[in-house]
Amino acid sequence: MTFQSQLRIPGPTPLPERVLRSMQRPMIDHRGPEFAAILAEITAGARRVFKTKNDLLLLTSSGTGGLESAVANLVSPGDQVVAALCGNFGERFAALAAAYGADVVRLEFEWGQPVDPDDLRIILERHPNARIVLLTHNETSTGLTNPLRELARVARDAERLVVVDGVSSISSIDIEADAWGIDVAVSGSQKGWMAPPGLALVSVSERAWAQQAKARSPRFYFDWKEARTWAEKGMTPFTPAVPVAFALQEGLHMLEEEGLGNVYERHARLARATQAGLKALGFELFAQDGYRSNTVTSALPPGGLDVAALRKLLDTRYGVVIAGGQGKMTGKMVRVGHLGAVAEGDVVQVIWAIEQALEELDIAPADGRGVAAVTASVQGIPAAAR
Repeated sequence: MTFQSQLRIPGPTPLPERVLRSMQRPMIDHRGPEFAAILAEITAGARRVFKTKNDLLLLTSSGTGGLESAVANLVSPGDQVVAALCGNFGERFAALAAAYGADVVRLEFEWGQPVDPDDLRIILERHPNARIVLLTHNETSTGLTNPLRELARVARDAERLVVVDGVSSISSIDIEADAWGIDVAVSGSQKGWMAPPGLALVSVSERAWAQQAKARSPRFYFDWKEARTWAEKGMTPFTPAVPVAFALQEGLHMLEEEGLGNVYERHARLARATQAGLKALGFELFAQDGYRSNTVTSALPPGGLDVAALRKLLDTRYGVVIAGGQGKMTGKMVRVGHLGAVAEGDVVQVIWAIEQALEELDIAPADGRGVAAVTASVQGIPAAAR
């Protein structure tokens, strides 16, 4: 028996047919008026998603490239920077700053636990010279969403620049860059935007531009000033990923047709359904309750289950691809992505496949309890009544 492939990792995400078709367009001149119109449309649409009136820069890179652009444009060697981290991607952001010569003050929390705004306030009081705060909105390595609004408020009250890794959250989880006082926010095309990897989206506030003018780290490809200058002419400084721009344009059309509020509610609904299905199958949810991500669910396996064996069986037998743990959680957890073009039926298929695989691996019988839990969650039936 064959099954339609289910790519359910935290990104890259599956591409809708509309997006795939958009990339079949003939190549165009990236210095011509057609690309200028596409760039203007993407920029305006992304501003609406970020909820910002600030500059929105499009860089041909992964999300990490967008984060590196923030460090390169804001940090001078020797600058003190606070990095709040509770997982692998927070670690990466801190490492990026250190690579540019920053004196990184690490505010660390146990993986699976959110960053505490009160602890951030204390750290900032102790380090008045740390002018920049690096925050991770959605930590995909642990399936956790940090309380970004509260964290940003603490940093802004302390008159620090707020720089946010929103790679796996923006377009799937609500963010209000301007209202929350976020100076720089970064996202990536391969997540909830429903496009392939290759474009980073970066919003930059006036406060960030003032810091950019003073920062002395070397930069060339990721020079924000060059990106803004060329964008004003309807271009990018260097050759952009044109087919990814086609895809991102179509992904934005789909987001706006559904309505952002509906997009966010759908992601929250499917996250609850995924969590319910995994719990019914004997998995233990990893991230702290109340902070679990709407884009990826992390869970510890039932006793005796080999995560690598499970993932291999799901892929080869059922066409379902899920992620494992990262860093110190490698081999110790599963991560199921549910962001972008995902619906109830996709969650049912993934949980059903996991249940069949657990039986084949002699962990638990396939008695339908996982799918039943997903269905009940989608229908709004309380767990106590199931």
